[in-house]
Amino acid sequence: MGVSPSRKRALIPQTNRDSARRNSRYVDRHFDVVAIGASAGGLHALSTVLSPIQANFPSSVLVVQHLDPHHKSLMDDLLGRQTKLRVKEAEHGEVLLPGVVYIAPPDEHLLVGPGKVQLAHSQLVHYSRPSIDLLFESVAGTYGSRSIGVILSGSNRDGSAGIRTIREAGGTTVAQLPDEAEFKTMPEAAIATGCVDLILPLSDIGPILTELCLGNRVVS
Repeated sequence: MGVSPSRKRALIPQTNRDSARRNSRYVDRHFDVVAIGASAGGLHALSTVLSPIQANFPSSVLVVQHLDPHHKSLMDDLLGRQTKLRVKEAEHGEVLLPGVVYIAPPDEHLLVGPGKVQLAHSQLVHYSRPSIDLLFESVAGTYGSRSIGVILSGSNRDGSAGIRTIREAGGTTVAQLPDEAEFKTMPEAAIATGCVDLILPLSDIGPILTELCLGNRVVS
């Protein structure tokens, strides 16, 4: 007597099933990494962007939010309540997984190598550590056309140079519509580079990131 398909699935170890599901998400995705930069007004903006994204999102999400360097961050906990994605503070050397949001720790630059997180305590960039520009430049250099850069609310120009780098590497770039941002300087600076593909209301960014990463939307 043969073994039923459901019985066969039951015989496969859970770790193997989890690995197979992860691998199918790697194959299906059209972008490896979504890098998001935010500053003043960023918590609300990030919550709005991440809340509609489902747990099966195929790409990794990297977030730099400017934070007080002298206090423990609660960003992972606060954002984790607003999204079905797993949200965690980034750790040096950990493997980038689909459907996970990696938050830069306070006073550490968040970078990427091939498939892994890198943290660095190097010099401030635009008076900031972590730096959005450094994250974006790292993502562009590692993932090129398979990367997306997103700029949200903020009161400085961090991220504008990085947006240009992602666009020049063939990646896709997104900025929050400045008129609805709590602090419009950062999205305005990004848009002024002429390197932003999509300028969107905050509520549209999450759904469009899903469409892009699943290949259901193409930016010409």
